[in-house]
Amino acid sequence: MIKFLNNSVAKKYSGKTCLLRIDLNIESGAPLDSYRLEAVLPTIKLLLKHNIKVVILSHRGRPLEISKIKNLGGIVNYTTRSFASILSKKLKTKVQFIPEFDFPKIKNQIDRSKSGSVFLLENLRFLAGEEKNDPGLAMQFSLLGDFYVNDAFAVSHRKNASVCAITKYLPSYAGLCLEKELKNLGSILKYTTRPFVIILGGAKLKEKILKLKKLVRKADSVLLGSNAFNESGIPKEPKFVWPDDARKNGRFIWDIGPFTVNSYADLINEAGTIIWNGPPGLFEKKGFEKGTIGIWKAVLSNRKAKIIIGGGETTASLSLIHNSKFIIPRNLFISTGGGAMLEYVNGKKLPAIEALK
Repeated sequence: MIKFLNNSVAKKYSGKTCLLRIDLNIESGAPLDSYRLEAVLPTIKLLLKHNIKVVILSHRGRPLEISKIKNLGGIVNYTTRSFASILSKKLKTKVQFIPEFDFPKIKNQIDRSKSGSVFLLENLRFLAGEEKNDPGLAMQFSLLGDFYVNDAFAVSHRKNASVCAITKYLPSYAGLCLEKELKNLGSILKYTTRPFVIILGGAKLKEKILKLKKLVRKADSVLLGSNAFNESGIPKEPKFVWPDDARKNGRFIWDIGPFTVNSYADLINEAGTIIWNGPPGLFEKKGFEKGTIGIWKAVLSNRKAKIIIGGGETTASLSLIHNSKFIIPRNLFISTGGGAMLEYVNGKKLPAIEALK
């Protein structure tokens, strides 16, 4: 059974040190203080309320893999350093960035710090053992703290040392953000009100369709984004709704057109359950954001359906309609996961969630 972080658990560890795994793998084009970062702040604040030292662990991108492919001279662009100042501002307390993985030195720095101190480690994927789920690396992590909290749902479908192997060495809990994910996504699996509409956009559409095989069979309609025309091998099933018109850039289709937005909006407005992963167009490019804005407006106008939205690109596109007065409707849940969300709502067991058991 998964143990969840709560007030009484935090009180038990008052004055101790928590290793907190979060996800700072912010999509390119998204502001660094995006929804994904905001979602983990309640967990950090709960720990600080009980004078717990917090050591934040995260990855960002695939620096080792990209360096091999492109033969890059350095991996500075993948550092987590920039998040230290952002977190300091959000938490109203100094977050100390630790740039090197000298574990004895890190432990000494943590031990000498006062209660309630916050540290941010460098990108975990600078270490080869992270993605190999290396137990030796997990043990080194574990020596830095007294207990572990996973609040990184977006990486919970990966067998990584900081989300799987580490649970063998420390008392382990699910954070407040992870708990919300499991409750909201689990309810979709149990209770699906019809019409059931799935919206799939972004890149790797074929891969998403395969990951959602079970749910696609249950769906009444699957609305495809503009990239359906740019990828080969996407099946022409009756429940798949293809765009009627599109906006092009040369020979590539970069957004759905106004007729498609209207026809998709009709299906969205009638839906009783909606799952959305991936924007319908390349919203980052000026002139190709209209389709995504149209889908957001349609989704937000449906106040009766149970709505789940996920994927880094989709949450990043929230900035198109987000303003200071924006309030997320109660019937809508924005997941911090992309691939993890797709696998979980399709009924697959995620390695990091199983590890917490």
